[in-house]
Amino acid sequence: MSEEQRQPRFLLPMVVACMLASAAAAQTPADPLGDRGRWADMQRQFYQGGEIIFDPRVRIEVPANAEDAMNVPVAVDARALAGEQIDRIVVVADYNPILKVLEFEPTAVAPYLAFRMKVQQSTPIRAGVRLRDGRWLVGSAVVSSQGGGCTAPSAGRGVAGWERTLNTVSAKQFSSSAGNRLRFSVLHPMDTGLANGIPAFFIDELSIRDGEGRTVARIWPAEPVSENPVFTLELAGIQRVTQIEGRDNNGNKVLGTLR
Repeated sequence: MSEEQRQPRFLLPMVVACMLASAAAAQTPADPLGDRGRWADMQRQFYQGGEIIFDPRVRIEVPANAEDAMNVPVAVDARALAGEQIDRIVVVADYNPILKVLEFEPTAVAPYLAFRMKVQQSTPIRAGVRLRDGRWLVGSAVVSSQGGGCTAPSAGRGVAGWERTLNTVSAKQFSSSAGNRLRFSVLHPMDTGLANGIPAFFIDELSIRDGEGRTVARIWPAEPVSENPVFTLELAGIQRVTQIEGRDNNGNKVLGTLR
């Protein structure tokens, strides 16, 4: 029997496992935030399937200190990725009890989205831009907060008759120095399910359509999006948005028409 044949057979799977681990490590860059976040967990749960690059062209604008943990303004701006084929943008918060904040598909609009969210404590906010070739381009920012936003009940539930205005849409399209923009809101409590005795109740799908009925963008909000959510999109070459349609996790429809 040769020396090679005498080697224990379990060495081969060990070598393969080490090679796979090394390859995975090579695809996962070090977190530019250092030890302030949970990058390994975020990458494993939300940003798999391709090479990952921390890219300064993916900008996240958040306040350094959030005064209201239930309404933290966030803007995700990937417009500097001009020429890249963007599939979807996934926003997460490292230290929220519900990690995913939303997904955004800028089908025919600019890769820009502003909204408000709840945070439970100081946390990194990350936006991963998935390209059609499978790569992830990631931006990160840190927001400091006293917290508690995810476990507090919505304020609107304390108003009598709030159910009658559920899913009412208000929208405005306007021009600014940044271009043609759409801002819209939907009346909804966006309950996380973490407040005592209140189940999760939130909008989970929105589609934005132009005057020809084409879907130009989609948003999949999750529980951490703020109550009565407000979204701002940059429409790029879209001249007119005429309809916003969606639903919440209880099957209630969202429908708004712009005139």
